[in-house]
Amino acid sequence: IMAHSTLALSLLLIAVSSNLAMAIKKEKRAPQTLSRGWGDEITWVQTYEEGLYQAKKNNKPLMVIHHLEDCQYCQALKKAFAENEEIQEMAQNNFVMLNLMHETTDKNLSPDGQYVPRIMFIDPSLTVRADITGRYSNRLYTYEPQDIPFLIENMKKALRLIQTEL
Repeated sequence: IMAHSTLALSLLLIAVSSNLAMAIKKEKRAPQTLSRGWGDEITWVQTYEEGLYQAKKNNKPLMVIHHLEDCQYCQALKKAFAENEEIQEMAQNNFVMLNLMHETTDKNLSPDGQYVPRIMFIDPSLTVRADITGRYSNRLYTYEPQDIPFLIENMKKALRLIQTEL
């Protein structure tokens, strides 16, 4: 009977510890849900306010991606964004990253309208960079999948402008 209860206890311990391991793994993967498919290796902030705080604290530009789940243009851009290694690496190392499926109260983030997808950069000095725009005059901050090289240039520009202006 002693051996039986020891076996039962050790099986119970194994069950508990593997559940715990799964819970810990889940805990570690929490930011994944914030990625919403834009890049699971990137650490995403949850809110615009948190993004501004982190940008200032870490002296990194904040990149804000406005998008919607049911927007085909957003989906196409997201796929290209997530598959591009250079973007993923820069986003991971050099930027504070935020993707939003709702508008912020900051009107500076919608200088020419509340369309999606829209990508804007905010300097660590908390200045919205209205001068870093995409290729389309009717929607200044939108990017299409084929604009990924242009977006990479704009990310580099956002990084360069910090070094020269602060």
